[in-house]
Amino acid sequence: MPEFQKIEQKELMENPSALSVNPFEMIVKQWYLITGGTLDHYNTMTAGWGTMGIFWGKPVVNVFIRPQRYTFEFVEAGELFTLSFFDESYRAALNFCGSRSGRDYDKAKECGLTPRDFDGAVGFAEAQTVFVCRKVYSYDIKPEEMIDPAIEKWYPSHDYHRCYFAEILGVYQKEK
Repeated sequence: MPEFQKIEQKELMENPSALSVNPFEMIVKQWYLITGGTLDHYNTMTAGWGTMGIFWGKPVVNVFIRPQRYTFEFVEAGELFTLSFFDESYRAALNFCGSRSGRDYDKAKECGLTPRDFDGAVGFAEAQTVFVCRKVYSYDIKPEEMIDPAIEKWYPSHDYHRCYFAEILGVYQKEK
């Protein structure tokens, strides 16, 4: 299995092209796993929404998690979490991780994924890219603050997301 090459946060800020990814491609087409917890006790979920950019002078991601998701408990409890991006051959695993609860399944075992430590956070050895993230701010989506009423269609059960701003501490990419 190829090893990962790490891009430090400082390098991301000084040389943004060190990370040669298209965030729209990664988030929309690849999807990804958000994982919180420790190697001894963690959960992961599939996500297909999010943003990447610079905010507060740092490279950041925004991820959105509904409070009823099991992964929410792990992300809330810890300081760090990861985003693991996979190639197309893992689409079935991502579908599984997005449609089953970690309360009922060992998702990694079911999908043949290998949890691994990335700077104190849990990611997966099979991923192509892993972002190690540190929470810096969160807020809850509130219907009364929606400017465009069409957004409400995403919340027929009124189960509004919590948004996490997270500083990207490092990015691990598979060596080619």
